[in-house]
Amino acid sequence: MAKIAYILLCHKDPVAIIKQAERLTAAGDFMVIHFDASAARDDYLDVRNALKDNASVAFAHRRVRCGWGEWSLVQATINALETAIQSFPRATHFYMLSGDCMAIKTAEYTHQYLDDNDCDFIESFDYFDSYWIKTGWREERLIYRHWFNERTQKALFYGMFKLQKRLGLTRKIPSDLQMMIGSQWWCLRRRTVEELLKFARKRPDIVRFFKSTWIPDETFFQTLVRHLVPGKEIESRALTFLMFTDYGMPVTFHNDHYDLLLGQNYLFARKISSEADQLKRRLGLLYAAKGIEFKISDEGRNLYKFLTERGREGRRFAPRFWETESTLGRERELMVIICKKWHVAKRLCDRISQFTNTPVIEYLFNEETAALPDLGGIQKTMAKRHRHRRALMRMLFDYFETDRLVVCMDPTSMELLEDFAADRSTTKFLEVQCNYSDDYLVGHAMRVGLAGDQTRQETFDRLLPTIRRDIEHETDRIRDAGFDHLSVFSETATPEQNVQPLAQFLNIEPDKARQIAQTEYLFAD
Repeated sequence: MAKIAYILLCHKDPVAIIKQAERLTAAGDFMVIHFDASAARDDYLDVRNALKDNASVAFAHRRVRCGWGEWSLVQATINALETAIQSFPRATHFYMLSGDCMAIKTAEYTHQYLDDNDCDFIESFDYFDSYWIKTGWREERLIYRHWFNERTQKALFYGMFKLQKRLGLTRKIPSDLQMMIGSQWWCLRRRTVEELLKFARKRPDIVRFFKSTWIPDETFFQTLVRHLVPGKEIESRALTFLMFTDYGMPVTFHNDHYDLLLGQNYLFARKISSEADQLKRRLGLLYAAKGIEFKISDEGRNLYKFLTERGREGRRFAPRFWETESTLGRERELMVIICKKWHVAKRLCDRISQFTNTPVIEYLFNEETAALPDLGGIQKTMAKRHRHRRALMRMLFDYFETDRLVVCMDPTSMELLEDFAADRSTTKFLEVQCNYSDDYLVGHAMRVGLAGDQTRQETFDRLLPTIRRDIEHETDRIRDAGFDHLSVFSETATPEQNVQPLAQFLNIEPDKARQIAQTEYLFAD
């Protein structure tokens, strides 16, 4: 059975630290605490005095003054690991925590999970080929030496960087290392930690290199674990659930996030709000509980992204110079079916194909696998289709040797709809309005990754009204766009009421439009 030595780096809130240590060690695990040497001495003494009789708690043999982005964070971790190796010979795993982390699974579940997965859990992505670093410095973190703290000694930090850059004082990355990067929140097996500490003692040149890199806690362990451990024994992910806002700040969890956190495929979560007393109480009781079955839905990140993006509007694709002056052709007629339910639009297209000679293309800007002819490669990726949308349409008109073409688009594609409406060609729109049952919205949420098979009903109760309002907002945007040729084909209308807008959209006789509109299964889910 797995025994975990938790490595806790902290600098504040001694009461919470004491509770966390007591809670985790009560289940049979261990903890080594590194309390920042620059923090209040009284706080440190409070923690030591409160836990002095707990044989499962130890303190790092040497405290370090820690600063963000500095080697000091790595050194503090190494000091704590050395203490853990010596103090707890029964520990099989070493798990990095902060004071803002809390368990979101039981000790029973956590131990079984580690027993079932004999590997090291650490984000370890290629430093240069991955996109783990979204913005800012990449190579500069490594090839220049950084001796000052970027936050507290900003003038010295950037002054030294500019001086080295001006003088060309770069350095080489150790030739025998493949630089990796990832989150600092990892869980490593005992033999991996022992090998890593031995390697650090054996290779002072490597330690010296990382001591003057910037933010080494994201590269030191990630690189050395990948260097020392076979790839098949590394699971390149953290077991701590954390998310970041658009501004690069960690998302904070509050009292109403309890069910969401338990449904994620992680063992701990960070950050728990200091004011979320109810959440901390419930999670505090959870770790020692027995026999709890967790339903893993793992929809947290997609759900957060979806909910935080509501209400944000703006053009994603600005006009390109090669498209601004281009046109589909003044004599051509593009007919766009706008429908949220793709299966309904595809049935409608099938009927249109049966009663007209007009070529039909289904969701070419929304569906990667849309049936498109070979147009020389412009059709191969979604990015190319969007980037060269007018050129793509012209080529489709030419391919089918027609001046009339029907395509399907999702109502989220407002940028494309507005772009084609502004073209010199005649662009018609048929908005297909459907009814959306709760069952359909549940299925939609699962298809787009907002929910899973194990998502709780309480989550759906909060999520479905948001999705429904989002769909209504899409309809409002289409109305507000003021398209010149917009017809509405509605599920709530009778087939006879749908004849006129369909005939107008396709420019066909009412009898043909009636046969299409009378399709019985058209709106079936």
